Amino acid sequence: MKRIHKSAWLLALSSGVLQILIFPLPGLYMLSWVALAPLIFAVLRARESDATELLASEAASYLAPATVKQGFLLGYASGVVWYMGNCYWVYHVMHSYGGLHPVLALLLLILFSLYLGLYHGIFAALVAWAAESKTGFSRRALVLAPFLWVSVELARSYITGFPWDLLGTAQVDNVPLARLASVTGVYGLSFEIALVNAAFAAAFLVPRRKRNSMLAAALIAAVALQSGRWMWPEKFSTTASASLVQQNIPIQQEAWTLPYYEQTLRELGELSASTPKEKVTVPGHTNDAGLIVWPESPAPFFLNDQRFAATVSGIARANNSYVVAGSLGVRMETAENNKGQLYNSAVLIAPDGRVASRYDKVHLVPFGEYVPFKQVLAFAKSLTSEVGNFSAGAQRVPLEIGDKKVGVFICYESVFPGEIRQFAANGAQVFVNISNDGWFGNTGAPLQHLNMARMRAIENERWLLRDTNTGITAVIDPYGRIVQQAARNERVVLQAQYDTVSETTLYTRYGDWFPILCAIISLFGLLFRWRTSASMAEPQPV
Repeated sequence: MKRIHKSAWLLALSSGVLQILIFPLPGLYMLSWVALAPLIFAVLRARESDATELLASEAASYLAPATVKQGFLLGYASGVVWYMGNCYWVYHVMHSYGGLHPVLALLLLILFSLYLGLYHGIFAALVAWAAESKTGFSRRALVLAPFLWVSVELARSYITGFPWDLLGTAQVDNVPLARLASVTGVYGLSFEIALVNAAFAAAFLVPRRKRNSMLAAALIAAVALQSGRWMWPEKFSTTASASLVQQNIPIQQEAWTLPYYEQTLRELGELSASTPKEKVTVPGHTNDAGLIVWPESPAPFFLNDQRFAATVSGIARANNSYVVAGSLGVRMETAENNKGQLYNSAVLIAPDGRVASRYDKVHLVPFGEYVPFKQVLAFAKSLTSEVGNFSAGAQRVPLEIGDKKVGVFICYESVFPGEIRQFAANGAQVFVNISNDGWFGNTGAPLQHLNMARMRAIENERWLLRDTNTGITAVIDPYGRIVQQAARNERVVLQAQYDTVSETTLYTRYGDWFPILCAIISLFGLLFRWRTSASMAEPQPV
């Protein structure tokens, strides 16, 4: 067996770089149509052929498909590069706020990338397996590539629990194309992108006489699909308003002092109360009570703290408004001594000042809100001492705000398509996402996080009110468009105009049926590949 040709390594690494470029920052979304093609081509033309595989006259000009092991290594290299470049903000978070030495923070980023890069490796290994043939490579590999990619994305979502920047998210600004997500979830967009990438790879695998026509077809498909980026359907009408308070509270490295805590509450109370609540009057609709939203906050806003409770209750009464506020909740039976289970919560205060209900965050952030395998990682005290010890909530039930049902989810939860759809399936007519993205600093992560939240609005065709501590605070319509946005890193209030929607999308009703179907097709395609040897293509010189 020959070694992997150096050109295959270069192609795999270039694919990782291209995948970095299609997400913020810099967000060169058009490159998504060719970002995977170099990796797919590299796997199918990875090594010099053995003399036994081809006639001696052809051997010098032919590169054979990778073995499964070689395919994994090529994909793994591509994946590690992508995670290092796309999730470089992990270093910033762990160094600036996790208290880690720069060397240790960099080491953690490398380990993070080495772990999650396995998924790219699995994808490339499966492509190589599909390509195995005594007569060269099978067309089956190219046909299965989009199905395999979506299957691996599904595994990222449910096995590792880190579906950060799924490929389809790169087309969130492409309104006509992105609407496919209301049927298939973001996975349908990933499939479209992977399919066009497979077509580009195929163009360089066919005989030279067919190459130009294949390239032209792939290019036309990419341009046609990308052209929706410049189409802008009419704006939606609005019937309701809300005040999104962007607190812009710095993340304290030292303990909060009582004077600073009280000053912060006082300033936020004045800001929330001083902003006029614009009432939108529409025939047939009533909007007597307003809505004020506070984000997830780095401040120690405990629900059982009388100062915090008095502030948000006073705001609700003074403004005849419901208040949704990020807070730290404890179970009522343990509230007296502030012990027991602690929750990252969104509390709902009614216009009369009482606590109406609350949502406890279900999907916690590993190494942020809890430490997985805490006993095993006991040696990493400098990291684990900075990590919260939260308990997970139990259900995703919308909060009832007057005659509206509002699905409130917190920070990291917005990256999970199959989880957010449960709010709409349970009756939520509008989404509210509260988050503290101040941890990310001025990296590309806040924009990445915003785009994933926008995709949740598209999948369920819901308005999304996104309120963050430092930005990006925005109003997002059911097509995923940002229709209002507050300036970052400022303490401001965004007067949000929105509407409610009661109809449900196919994705809301049936969830991840499409990626599951892709996984089934992939499984059958791989298991029964040997039964269709007659369909395998004769190898051609490149």
